[in-house]
Amino acid sequence: MEYGVASHGALLAAAPIAGRRPTAPLSAPPPPPSFQIQNRLYSISSLPLKARPVRRCEASLASNYTQTSELVDLDWENLGFGIVQTDYMYIAKCGPDGNFADGEMVPFGPIALNPSSGVLNYGQGLFEGLKAYRKTDGSILLFRPEENALRMRTGAERMCMPAPTVEQFVDAVKQTVLANKRWVPPTGKGSLYLRPLLMGSGAVLGLAPAPEYTFIIFVSPVGNYFKEGLAPINLIVEDKFHRATPGGTGGVKTIGNYASVLMAQKIAKEKGYSDVLYLDAVHKKYLEEVSSCNIFVVKGNVISTPAIKGTILPGITRKSIIDVALSKGFQVDLGSVVEERLVSVDELLDADEVFCTGTAVVVSPVGSITYQGKRGGIWSPRRRRCVSATVYLTDKPPDGPNRGLDGLDCATELTLNRSFILT
Repeated sequence: MEYGVASHGALLAAAPIAGRRPTAPLSAPPPPPSFQIQNRLYSISSLPLKARPVRRCEASLASNYTQTSELVDLDWENLGFGIVQTDYMYIAKCGPDGNFADGEMVPFGPIALNPSSGVLNYGQGLFEGLKAYRKTDGSILLFRPEENALRMRTGAERMCMPAPTVEQFVDAVKQTVLANKRWVPPTGKGSLYLRPLLMGSGAVLGLAPAPEYTFIIFVSPVGNYFKEGLAPINLIVEDKFHRATPGGTGGVKTIGNYASVLMAQKIAKEKGYSDVLYLDAVHKKYLEEVSSCNIFVVKGNVISTPAIKGTILPGITRKSIIDVALSKGFQVDLGSVVEERLVSVDELLDADEVFCTGTAVVVSPVGSITYQGKRGGIWSPRRRRCVSATVYLTDKPPDGPNRGLDGLDCATELTLNRSFILT
């Protein structure tokens, strides 16, 4: 089966925050008929799978659900980043026989879990985050969903879980977006965030993999992740708490990775910082990542980012920014092929520019860094955002209208050449 290639999008991963409800009563969810998917040339078979599931798990393709041209009456100008109840969610189960039952779309709402389920007792769960965007012609774009599918498969192997195939994952994502099409924000007003979940839902008492697994996708319309919006954020470097350790699970999107950063993040936000930048747990001086996004450091014409060594999540936006930077003539120092590139705090404070990338944050410029009580690396408007704007925008100035991925005026055909068009 071949999937389409188009352009534009961005990515996400984040925690639910209080969302805004519609400003007017909503009509009932549309009934479920069929839809169309506009495809172009992209073969899933050409994708190298990084991991195999622990056991064979095959999901049937989801049943078709309708799309509607009606747009929900929301305050799109003040969307924020929070959970908004939408119409449908996708759900499929995998039992002891290693096969997923047919996936189906059900009304969004609570799910039943056994108190002794693997996810509740032993944290056997993974999640992904990706976005759908509305174009001016009304069509909807998905940004590189096959990359999220591959990353979930890699994480599932690490967590001793079966996982959907790339084809099954992408099909489920498309079905879910189109079933909730009326919740996709207008062009330039935000995006529809998708949260695929894979969890051990079967009952288990002793420490062991769960006997049953559930794959769920729910969605929520979102705006900017940080309260600063598109303004530069202020980070504090954390040198006591650590996000991940060598040999652990820092390189996959297991649910426990995010609960462990809540304490440091809470303390930082109480002090007025936007988020926390973590250091490595061994030397305590090399950059790893922010709570839910990767970090880039710019010096001259060189863009550096910490190497992926098992403690840092391989971000899909990170990978896309690297592609764009290379296409625009920047030398990108990854340290993952030729040398092991470690980026120190000293380099960070001496940088010309710093920015974060992720599905939720998209590309966020950093305005200042605080380390060991001293606020340094304060980037003036003239110095900051030059590179991030270059790799982020095509024909809009940094302070122009509809800037950024949520406005569909960004990044380039090279970065976005694997987005999927839904019509």
